[in-house]
Amino acid sequence: MNKSGEIRVIALGLIQNSERIFVSEGYDPAKQSTFYRALGGGVDFGETSHAALQREFQEEIQAELTNIRYLGCIENLFIYNNRQGHEIIQLYQCDFADSKFYQIESLLFSESGTHHHWALWVEISRFKSGELRLVPEEFFNYL
Repeated sequence: MNKSGEIRVIALGLIQNSERIFVSEGYDPAKQSTFYRALGGGVDFGETSHAALQREFQEEIQAELTNIRYLGCIENLFIYNNRQGHEIIQLYQCDFADSKFYQIESLLFSESGTHHHWALWVEISRFKSGELRLVPEEFFNYL
């Protein structure tokens, strides 16, 4: 999360394999609820969102991306841990360059060296049924 009152620009990669997508698992302690979203992260000043996407996947799970295609921009207003958040999401569709990532079920990764998260393949039907929560909901427009 950013400082209060700041808009954060992020780049996220939507990776789909058949009827499943690769997402990270998050938890909101205030709402005591688990949510899922595509992997990626913040765009640094002077960096393109395309470059940020590649850097974030390399830093977080040591993965190279291929077939990167821009899908669109999503403005995301949300509440996380009782704090207002505001993101501009540059969304990309992409694939893993290394096929080993399609074989794994899940992996633990570190964000900023301190926060640990799970990245995993999840059946899209589990989000569509409401069993699991995909954020932001606008992602459904791209599946």
